[in-house]
Amino acid sequence: MKLILKRAFRFVTRKIVFPVYYNLNTLKPIKEDKVVFVELRVSKLSNSFTELYEYLDTNYDLDIRTHFIRHGFVGNREKYAYIFSFLKDAATAKYIIFNEAADIFGSMRKRKNAHMLCTWHGCGAFKKFGLSTLDKEFGDSGIEARLYPGHPDYDMVTVSSPEVIWAYAEAMGKEKNKECIKPIGVSRTDVFFKRDYIDRAFENLYRLVPMARGKKVILYAPTFRGETKTALAPGELDIGLLYENLKDEYVLLVKNHPICHNKTIIPGEYRDFAVDITGKISTEDVICTADICISDYSSLVYEYSLFERPMLFFAFDLDEYFDNRGFYYDYEELAPGPICKTNEELVREIIHLSKSFEDSGYKKKVCDFKNRFMSACDGHATYRIVREFFGSDIEKFRKEK
Repeated sequence: MKLILKRAFRFVTRKIVFPVYYNLNTLKPIKEDKVVFVELRVSKLSNSFTELYEYLDTNYDLDIRTHFIRHGFVGNREKYAYIFSFLKDAATAKYIIFNEAADIFGSMRKRKNAHMLCTWHGCGAFKKFGLSTLDKEFGDSGIEARLYPGHPDYDMVTVSSPEVIWAYAEAMGKEKNKECIKPIGVSRTDVFFKRDYIDRAFENLYRLVPMARGKKVILYAPTFRGETKTALAPGELDIGLLYENLKDEYVLLVKNHPICHNKTIIPGEYRDFAVDITGKISTEDVICTADICISDYSSLVYEYSLFERPMLFFAFDLDEYFDNRGFYYDYEELAPGPICKTNEELVREIIHLSKSFEDSGYKKKVCDFKNRFMSACDGHATYRIVREFFGSDIEKFRKEK
């Protein structure tokens, strides 16, 4: 009975209440200067939006609105208040900008003369998402996916290279409209080409983690486990073993996925070596400052490849993760670094890579990986996105120099 009521509630809200409320508000005229950004989970603008938001705010006199639905983080009463607020605002916006999929968004009808952009929250195409996960444990059933589409009729989806267009078309159900998927770069990556930003990232690191000064930095940045609304950080990393073998030369920064509901507990005896910097230091800052990156299935490795530094893959649950979600490419062929199943392997490979990265063949593999999946990320993605999505219409709002 509880499951039946839950499904009925989803149907009524997504197929009747939300569309009717949105459509009633579309009876009002479009506001030509109105831009709406919407975040599904986090409570502030994520890195998928910040560069684009700042570019628009700096150069144009626009009515820019931001909405935070907080799905999975607040109670239903609060969440639905946020949803209705967003739908009302979006109904009269000339431009609506997304970075995630949700059945809330898929039910939105794009108005004539309005435009929709998706700056997806990851680069490349690593683990499967969206329609690519149909009938897997992580994804919806085929019936649910058809009934509750997660994506509206975008004018443009920005991706990091031509290589991944096919994957996004499959995941978003855009096979008949592949032209909307544009390999013009990912806005969030522009900061990696700014020398002053990188310098500030190091200053910020040394201010918050003073023990990092004079040592090499290992970044551990795994993706979450489980469903997005109950996401957990993995706890398999043996910090004590890393401490015993690497403490003299390295510090360890743990950066969990922002939607995780748990924290990494670092025992007191290792706190002069390891720090959980989740929520304290931005993903971009740690990518800039890390000498070695350890991940598993996170798309963060695409951005990290721009620096052509060593990376390792701690895939202790590879078979389970493949069954649960799957990958767009063969994992073992794609990973541009050693794949480790145990903590002992991980320590051994860190020591090995720190001494022979240039000669091991992994340096070339990282460069090839970067050129294949990040070719459109050159520091000018935000400019291209504004030029191609907003076009000349936005120029009438340009600020005087």
